[in-house]
Amino acid sequence: MADKEDILVTRFREYIRVNTMQPNPDYKAAEEFIHKYGDELGLEFSSHECITGKPCIVLTWEGSEPELPSILLNSHIDVVPVFPSQWDHEPFSAHKTEDGWIYGRGTQDMKCVGIWYMEAIRVLKMQNFKPKRTIHVLWVPDEEIGGHDGMELLIKTDFWKNLNVGFALDEGLANPGPEYMLYYSERLPWWFEITVKGQPGHGSQFLQDTVGEKLNRVVQKFMTFRQENKSKMEKNNLPIGEVTTLNLNMIEGGVQMNVIPDKLKFGFDMRITPTTDLVELEKNMNTWCREACGDDYELRFIQKFMEKNITSVEAGDKWWDAFASIVEGECGAKLIKTIFPAATDGRYVRSCQIPVLGFSPIKNHPILLHDHNERIHESCLLEGRDIYEKLIPKLSSVD
Repeated sequence: MADKEDILVTRFREYIRVNTMQPNPDYKAAEEFIHKYGDELGLEFSSHECITGKPCIVLTWEGSEPELPSILLNSHIDVVPVFPSQWDHEPFSAHKTEDGWIYGRGTQDMKCVGIWYMEAIRVLKMQNFKPKRTIHVLWVPDEEIGGHDGMELLIKTDFWKNLNVGFALDEGLANPGPEYMLYYSERLPWWFEITVKGQPGHGSQFLQDTVGEKLNRVVQKFMTFRQENKSKMEKNNLPIGEVTTLNLNMIEGGVQMNVIPDKLKFGFDMRITPTTDLVELEKNMNTWCREACGDDYELRFIQKFMEKNITSVEAGDKWWDAFASIVEGECGAKLIKTIFPAATDGRYVRSCQIPVLGFSPIKNHPILLHDHNERIHESCLLEGRDIYEKLIPKLSSVD
């Protein structure tokens, strides 16, 4: 089958077969694959490890005016765990069905994007195209576990500064509909614990000010906020990235069944849309707690992102105009412009005041990142290459 398929599909399936699943991704094998791939296309290889064994790999195509800020094409190497018994085909086999579906962990998230960059460059080199701005294809580790040993550290290094990045592309999401999703910002993750204190005692009594009563009142306050955002999304038909989500995910406490505990701790995952007044939100959170249990509580943040960086998608912005002229103009695609509902490494790049657009040209596909039977259709891979083949020259020629 391999000798009859497009080189893009062949390289893509080879990359899927490199098992980079967390918590033990084979970064050595991935680096060998990427290095060889870069040599094949005549790209300069470099690598930097902020943490030993976790390479940040760059393949560089020098521009005719290398002093200009460069174009960064970013993708992450790692993928999330799988439950093989729930898959129709082995998750790292890159199995291709007779009707063109390619199964494998990372097919949507996001090994397809790295391959699109490379195969577009292959075509452009065959056409003897020479970019004006230098193009860096970046492959980073550990995005799926927060990027803390990857992009978060990389942007603090001289290695990063020497890339001289002026604009970046990163990942998006698939869309079941006929449009492509385009992300210009991300929600801010706040993970926090609330510890409620109360009167302990025997489990057979009606005691006052127990932690169970206080916990219930606190949770009701936060669930009201959750429902308000859910209703707003449903009433106005908004993408989920444009509202704030909140989920109660952990509860800890108690010593035994017949003892009322003196404290209980519960943890929330909140993803905040960047148009939110963060100071006012935190003030409200403390107000809800005080109204529910007085001063007998402690609010502790485990993760608290405060930077609200938004990339312009308005006419007149040179990067947006270049992007839109290709995707919406020349390719005739329809875009849904919105806020990414979770978090990507793009947030770290935006924190450097660099514009970043999150884009994975996958339409008419089920959203299967992190799901069983993650897959992408061969025709989608070929269409994606066509887009990047036009987009990369346009971005590299922006004045």
